Amino acid sequence: MTIKDIARLAGVSVSTVSRVLNDHPDVSKSAKEKVLAIVSEYNYIPNTSARELVKTSSDNIGVVVRGMSNPFYTQIITEIGSMIEKAGYTMVLQQIGISDDEIHTAATMERDKKLLGLIFLGGQLNYTKEQVCCINVPFVCCTFNNQYGNLDEEAYSSVCIDDNQAAYDAVQYLYKEGHRKIAVLLSGPEDGSVSQVRFEGYVRALRDFGIQLDEKLIIPIHSYNIADAYEGMNIWLKQGLSFDAVFAISDNMAMGAMKALRENGKSIPQDVAVIAIDGIEASEYMNPVLSTLCQPMAEMGKEAVKQMVGIIKGKTKHRHILLQTKLRTGESLR
Repeated sequence: MTIKDIARLAGVSVSTVSRVLNDHPDVSKSAKEKVLAIVSEYNYIPNTSARELVKTSSDNIGVVVRGMSNPFYTQIITEIGSMIEKAGYTMVLQQIGISDDEIHTAATMERDKKLLGLIFLGGQLNYTKEQVCCINVPFVCCTFNNQYGNLDEEAYSSVCIDDNQAAYDAVQYLYKEGHRKIAVLLSGPEDGSVSQVRFEGYVRALRDFGIQLDEKLIIPIHSYNIADAYEGMNIWLKQGLSFDAVFAISDNMAMGAMKALRENGKSIPQDVAVIAIDGIEASEYMNPVLSTLCQPMAEMGKEAVKQMVGIIKGKTKHRHILLQTKLRTGESLR
């Protein structure tokens, strides 16, 4: 059905239907009632694509989420959506796969949706000036920063934790419990993502505590998925290596690893202690409850939007905000 069909059925002009659909005041009450009755009867949904094409401005803020199945982003997205709405803007959300190009996606969204700004949830930590030159609106990196790239710090904003220090703290908790053979479960030690930053924190902690890095205790699975962590840990355990603790760089990985450990006869925490970083809700319902350094997810979302809106309105300049983690002691530490 088109607006021409609605106009014919309601006995009014096409321009009248258009004004009703766009909530213009210069329409008689009777004409408006006729048009809305037809719209309701035929479940008509206006086609906004043409409208978007002729728009010269919008109130849209884009949010690109990299890693569609990651539950860590759920609370952050909820907070971002709420804050954007409260500020009087509209959130345009786009989720992409872990291997997809968020910069290309963002540039396309900016053009098609006439975005005022962009918030990235998850992404690479090595953006170059050449890569982001296709983005012409301010952007905020939420949950990560551009640690390995060459962007000018005044060209973008970031809101995240100190991932290197959080990893250091996790290893320190294990060290204080007497653990010395500490395995690390990660995506990759040099993959340009948060995995690399946390691995560097792990290595720094070992060095400071006088523990020699053992390459055999590094478990790369090239993913953040629970199932992949479970499979990766199962394969690694077949080597029969000696270890007494596992630092998983994310809760997702830890949950998969804990299942594999239990199925291989390892008692947690009596035989193997486990600690992670994130603090997602599901990890609180593990048996035993996962010990993890919780990220302030709601605060991250709130700060990202505050920064974005401030820049759009010209009230603030780009900033880089570091938030603190908090240990949930759980039951996977002794």
